Amino acid sequence: MAFPVPILRSIVAVLAFGCWASPALADPCEGTLPAKGTDFSGVVRYVGDGDSLCIGPAGRPDRWIEVRLGDYYAPELHERGGREAKRRLERLVFGQMLYCRAGKRSYDRVIGTCTLRSRAVGQMLRAQGAAEGGRGWKR
Repeated sequence: MAFPVPILRSIVAVLAFGCWASPALADPCEGTLPAKGTDFSGVVRYVGDGDSLCIGPAGRPDRWIEVRLGDYYAPELHERGGREAKRRLERLVFGQMLYCRAGKRSYDRVIGTCTLRSRAVGQMLRAQGAAEGGRGWKR
């Protein structure tokens, strides 16, 4: 079956746009990571999965710091429970002020321990019955 040229062009354009647009789905955090041992804080602007988030000033992704929670290991998004872990973290922290301490770096993010209203975020997630089990999880 042959497609008329205008339809073929449309199909190619949609496929090309789809491939081009894919990187936009990556996390928007672009801020400079704090040094190990540094205290930092900010409002949660983005949640990437069940144990990763970005904090910083509104409308300034260039200053958002990506944090991997060091005290909680969520299932990966593609694993059973991964999407629920992300939703749980969003409900708990999105739009809230977190206070964090930077640990080591991992990829393009800092591993940090963060508190919300003086309670450790990982502890709060476990108190809600959140399951652990992502990479790096050890019982």
